[in-house]
Amino acid sequence: MSILYVIATPIGNLEDITLRAIRILKEVDLILCEDTRVTKKLLNHYEIDTSTISYHSHSKLSKVEKIFELLDGGKNLALVSDAGTPTISDPGVQLISKIKEDKPEVEVLTIPGASALISALSTSGLPSSEFLFLGFLPHKKGRETLFKEIKENKRTVAFYESPHRILKTLNSLNEHMPDREVIIGRELTKIYEETLSGTASELLKLFEENQEKVRGEFVVMVRGK
Repeated sequence: MSILYVIATPIGNLEDITLRAIRILKEVDLILCEDTRVTKKLLNHYEIDTSTISYHSHSKLSKVEKIFELLDGGKNLALVSDAGTPTISDPGVQLISKIKEDKPEVEVLTIPGASALISALSTSGLPSSEFLFLGFLPHKKGRETLFKEIKENKRTVAFYESPHRILKTLNSLNEHMPDREVIIGRELTKIYEETLSGTASELLKLFEENQEKVRGEFVVMVRGK
């Protein structure tokens, strides 16, 4: 029986990977990568010479068919994303869903590890026994409706944001809930890692006065109502 391993990789610091993940990456027949160039940096660091192919949101049906052929041939594969846990706000979920539907005989196993979401929540101080995760917010359609829903939610709400939209997001949070506590995890586990907290207006002012901070990757967390 073929196995597809879903393997979490570091979100920044290359040391944040499990011993089991390193072993499995060496043992599998092929590694499916979001971007082979990014994954190669990790593989080279740990002297892993397993072959890689790309699998991402723009992969064609022929790529899925190739993966199915490998699994039918008894090959064991690993699925990784550029950083963190695959399938969590990540195109890998489409492949797992299709395998579950079309290839139920294939065993899908998780090799847990780093997650930007859990890492950010763990140091936020916000209630996290229950929380709502929204992935990446939509660029346009439904965006304002979503902020209204965040305002009324009693649980901690968390989502990912890019440097291109972080100021726009803070403006929207300030418009809908100006007094609500917001915590931002920025560049987690990397050299310039920091956790910033305050109201949306306070954070907006901080970013506007420190443009060098409008870089990297963000996890935004909003205290519940």
